[in-house]
Amino acid sequence: MTKLEPAAPTAVAGGRRAWLGLGVLLLPVLLVSMDISVLFLAMPTLTADLDPTASQQLWILDIYGFMLAGLLITMGNLGDRIGRRNILLVGAAIFGIASVFAAFAPTAPILIAARVLMGVGGATLLPSSLALISNLFPDARQRATAIGVWTAFFAGGSAVGPIIGGLLLHHFWWGSVFLINIPVLAILLIFGPILLPEHRSTALGPIDIPSVALSIGGILPLIYGVKHMAAEGFDIVSLVIAVIGVALLVVFVRRQRHLTEPLLDLTLFARPLFRVAIGACLVGMMSLAALSYLTSIYLQSVTGRDALAAALLGVPMAIAVFGCSMSGARLSLRLGVRATFTLALLLSAVGNLMLLGVGVDGGVGWYIAGSVTAGIGYGFSFTLVSDVAVSAVPPERAGSAVGISETSFELGNALGLALLGSVAALVFRSGGDFGETLGDTLLHSGGDNALIHAARESFVSGMHLATTIGAALLIVMAALAWRSARTVR
Repeated sequence: MTKLEPAAPTAVAGGRRAWLGLGVLLLPVLLVSMDISVLFLAMPTLTADLDPTASQQLWILDIYGFMLAGLLITMGNLGDRIGRRNILLVGAAIFGIASVFAAFAPTAPILIAARVLMGVGGATLLPSSLALISNLFPDARQRATAIGVWTAFFAGGSAVGPIIGGLLLHHFWWGSVFLINIPVLAILLIFGPILLPEHRSTALGPIDIPSVALSIGGILPLIYGVKHMAAEGFDIVSLVIAVIGVALLVVFVRRQRHLTEPLLDLTLFARPLFRVAIGACLVGMMSLAALSYLTSIYLQSVTGRDALAAALLGVPMAIAVFGCSMSGARLSLRLGVRATFTLALLLSAVGNLMLLGVGVDGGVGWYIAGSVTAGIGYGFSFTLVSDVAVSAVPPERAGSAVGISETSFELGNALGLALLGSVAALVFRSGGDFGETLGDTLLHSGGDNALIHAARESFVSGMHLATTIGAALLIVMAALAWRSARTVR
């Protein structure tokens, strides 16, 4: 039988101290999810300062998500062995140090390296924070409420990121979007040892290092190869890199089937409702990441608004995502899980399609209406993912299921930026003799109004195509959700 270290005496399960502990746990959740999108509004000013290439811009944005996606399951397993609170605090320290390096990065490569380190730290924060909720709240009803709040902060953080970034950029330089992490992490490091229990298993074997290497070594080459081909066109080098990634992932999956303690429990995917939850999470985050990133650039570089004005226009969507994340579980009790997932995915798709009304010379109203509609759908969908992922499996497998669901969140975000963002970039560059990015084109336009207008039109066309593809993926997932989970209410 697995032996567990007893909870720290300072943590009273389910009591007032437990709710204070939840408040502390929400801090890293908000930071990790916020730092996925906080750079969206900072990219125009960051581009002017560091002058990154188009490829470097995408790496600045998506390497953080790639590292999270590749390490979440590994760090969850590591926390079970060395202690969930221990790894939470270590991860917070790494995240804080990396944030300082990112804030004062003098070049794009150094910023990318800092984002890699932030991804490593962030990967320790998410699984340990959610796992500790089970220790704080042994009562099922309280635990469900706490997980709902956790999910709302996780889903809402991605939407709040651009708003906070815009407020900071209105008064400070782009590095301030990273320094905001420091006081928040200081609170976690001070109060975490007091309010949070420790939990570790003494019966688990060592982590399978080859599985860790194969998972990371498979994900990064695959995404890089696909992203490079989408952005730059087909070439044999990118194809070979992508094929290497696929081959490593195949070896990874085969290895998991033969391990007594696999890094990834593949038997979970035999459950239809679990597949629906993970698929909805993956596709939802792909489309949300592309929508948030592209509309942030649109509001600044196309409509001419500053970072603060652009951020304020994102407030309605942030409210919709956060509010509906809190109430998604209640809606599923009325409509059923299948109907709620289907409705949420379709609402998200409609919101993305409404962005077709956005143009160079107008359509901000379409942006607000579309982003709010999509936000409602995203909020309802994301709040169900953690609950469904856990309830679809036996209790002893809940930790593995949560690790997979968190990985799908991060991988979906990274894929959205890499694939849909690259599609938009490809359409933009095919529209004329422009620079690598819209920001670069505007910076070197020399006041050529015809060139500026043509570049903006080309960017909007790319945004339309990317968000339409995102909507199509959401519609397909809605159909699969209705069909696969039709026997579940």
